[in-house]
Amino acid sequence: MSEMTLEMETLKSRLKATWNAGNYGTIARDLESSAAEFLGRISFEHGECLLDVACGTGQIAFPAVRAGAVATGIDIASNSIEQARIRAQEEGLNIRFDEGDAEDMPYGDVSFDLVISLIGAMFAPRPERVVAEMLRVCRSDGRVIMGNWTPEGFIGQMFKLVGKYVPPPSLMPSPLMWGDETIVRERLKMGVKNLRVTKWMYPFQYPYQPREVVKAYATYFGPTNRALAVLDEEGQEALCNDLEKLWAEHNMATDGTTFVEAEILEVVAVRE
Repeated sequence: MSEMTLEMETLKSRLKATWNAGNYGTIARDLESSAAEFLGRISFEHGECLLDVACGTGQIAFPAVRAGAVATGIDIASNSIEQARIRAQEEGLNIRFDEGDAEDMPYGDVSFDLVISLIGAMFAPRPERVVAEMLRVCRSDGRVIMGNWTPEGFIGQMFKLVGKYVPPPSLMPSPLMWGDETIVRERLKMGVKNLRVTKWMYPFQYPYQPREVVKAYATYFGPTNRALAVLDEEGQEALCNDLEKLWAEHNMATDGTTFVEAEILEVVAVRE
């Protein structure tokens, strides 16, 4: 692994603080059915070893174990990992959760049959390192699978909106590049013998109106929470109003709840 510059170390510390902000577990609870739907698109055998990369509070690991996999989760956010460990213990599930970096994972070569990252590893600042690590820990003929927000989709629009108020770090490429098929194929051109990409709509469903969704993200979702923290009161109000407008424009529910679909690029790479 190449030596990190001081600037990259600083950025990674900032990113860790961002994902530790708020309480991602609160946000993740409303997305569990969508994560289970994503996992349901993936076939695997009982007893296969699965790694959930940038796992948050275990959005893939938990349903994978219930379906018969042997799962491990890794995430940079210590609070998410702690919540995942507590939940696994409470539910009596044998899942290993490690605090760690998707760019430098503490696992041996060819340790897993499946390496999966749902809207997680796309946020690491060095995509070349993420690719190298996911392929390294995956066995030959195993699969590396990602679900990434697309630039054109709803979440891509939300990120761009926030970026108008708080510009993203210049040292890292946009995470939304992971939702561009051409870029994904270029990043995964080595060490992969088969690559399939598919776009599908990832559902967001909340039992309250868009205004309350924005309040929840402002409180619990680290990137939104930290973006608001650097703005003055006027800027905070303007960003929240714009976010509420975006959610309302895409809301397909008519009963006082919120239902929005966001385009995701599903990537399935078979390891050489």
